[in-house]
Amino acid sequence: MNRLRVVMRWLLAAAMVAVGVLHFVTPAPFVKIVPALLPAPLLLVYLSGVFEIAGGLGLLLARTRRAAGWGLVALYVAVFPANINMAINNIQLGADAIPRWALWARLPLQAVLIALALWVSRAEAASSTTAEEDPPQHQRRERHQRHAEQPATK
Repeated sequence: MNRLRVVMRWLLAAAMVAVGVLHFVTPAPFVKIVPALLPAPLLLVYLSGVFEIAGGLGLLLARTRRAAGWGLVALYVAVFPANINMAINNIQLGADAIPRWALWARLPLQAVLIALALWVSRAEAASSTTAEEDPPQHQRRERHQRHAEQPATK
């Protein structure tokens, strides 16, 4: 299970960094889906791009992984109005039309992404020690195990 979590962590990290970079390279499609009620759509697109890149990279570092997971959850919630706007108004991003059902089917994907971000950012199981584990946590575990192995004195 830990191997699957590591693979999924890397895949989510790569996807978030790639999509984040797209916010800077081709911001126009993202600007199109920002709800009209929100100010400064281009700035919001750039900000979400920064947080997507930061969240993706943060997943790869043990010390920032948990915060990155929660940050991605906040990001998925924050961009959800844009996804709703896209579905309600049938906003198309490129030359190829996205079927309306697909725009609506995309909405529950946010819940899947939230669950995935939380799962891949979760601390490793106590019985395992991996290279990706936070060094202080690993050292505390080793101290605890050494202490548990010492014979009790009276």
